[in-house]
Amino acid sequence: MRAVVSGGAGFLGSHLSDLLIEKGWKVLCLDNFATGREENVAHLAGNPQFELVRHDVTQPITVEGSADAVLHFACPASPVDYLRLPIETLEVGSLGTRNMLELAQAKEARFLLASTSECYGDPEVSPQPETYWGHVNPIGVRSCYDEGKRCAETLFFDYLRQHTLKIKVVRIFNTYGPRMHPNDGRVVSNFIVQALRGEDITLYGDGSQTRAFCYVDDLIEGMIRMMGTSDEVTGPLNIGNPHEITVRELAEQIVRLTGTRSQIVFRPLPVDDPTQRCPDISKASSLLGWSPRVSLKDGLHNTIAYFANMLENAE
Repeated sequence: MRAVVSGGAGFLGSHLSDLLIEKGWKVLCLDNFATGREENVAHLAGNPQFELVRHDVTQPITVEGSADAVLHFACPASPVDYLRLPIETLEVGSLGTRNMLELAQAKEARFLLASTSECYGDPEVSPQPETYWGHVNPIGVRSCYDEGKRCAETLFFDYLRQHTLKIKVVRIFNTYGPRMHPNDGRVVSNFIVQALRGEDITLYGDGSQTRAFCYVDDLIEGMIRMMGTSDEVTGPLNIGNPHEITVRELAEQIVRLTGTRSQIVFRPLPVDDPTQRCPDISKASSLLGWSPRVSLKDGLHNTIAYFANMLENAE
C-alpha cells in the first residue's frame, strides 16, 4: 500500500508518516517547507518505504505509480504562520485541496482531510458535536485558516457527491507533542519554551478560556482508524481529548512540571480567539472504538523533554 501525505514534514504529517511506515505502507511525502521542517523527517532519510518531494500543493501535481490513499495535511496551522501567510493559507485550503482531490480522483484513492475544530469558530455550544455548524467570523484575521478549512470540507463533500470519491474528514482539536515548532504561537509550545528559558509565561486574556489537549500519538492513531473505516463513513469526525481545562490551569501545570521560576503575566486576548474548545467524541468512540489514552501530565512530560533537548542542542 502506498500513501501520499501532503504536509508530510510538518508536526502532524511527520508523525503520520512514521505510523504508516510502521504499519507497512510506503509514503510519498509532499512539502514545500513553508512551515514544515526537514528535521521532522530526517530520521526517515534512506528508508526505502519513504520518499520526500518538495512541492507546493497550490500547484498541480502528477505522481508516478499507484496511490491507495491521499492524506491532506498541508496548511499553515499555527496562528503565527497563518497570520504571516494569510493569502497562502486560504489558497492551500481551497486551491491546494482541489489539486489533491484531483490527484486522489485520478488514482482512485481514498482521501482523508485533516480539518480543524476551528470550523466551529467561537462556539455557542459546548462540547462541540459534528452536527454544530459553527460561529465563525468570515472576514476576521483568523478567517484565512477557519474559512480555508471550511472551504476544504465543502470541496470534499462536493467531490463525494459529484465524483463518488472515497472521502474521510477529521476535525482535529488542539494537539501537542514532540516536533511542534518552538515559535509556532500555540499555548503548549509557548508556555513550555518560556518556562524552560525562565521567561515570563504570557497568558492572553484572563486565562479562563478553555481548551482540550490531545497528545499527538492519540490523534494519529485516530486518523489511521478513520482511514480503515468503510466507504460510508465520511465524517466530519471530531478527534481530540474531551478533558477540558482552562488555559491558566495549563500554564500552572507546566510551571510545576518544569520547576521553573517563571511568572505568569497577562496580555490582551487576540481578536476572535475562541473562549471554549472541547470536542464531543462520542461518534469517534462508537465508529472507531477510539478514545485518547495519554494523560495530559504524561503528554506534557514527553513534550517538555523534547523541547529541553532542542534548546540544549541549540546553545
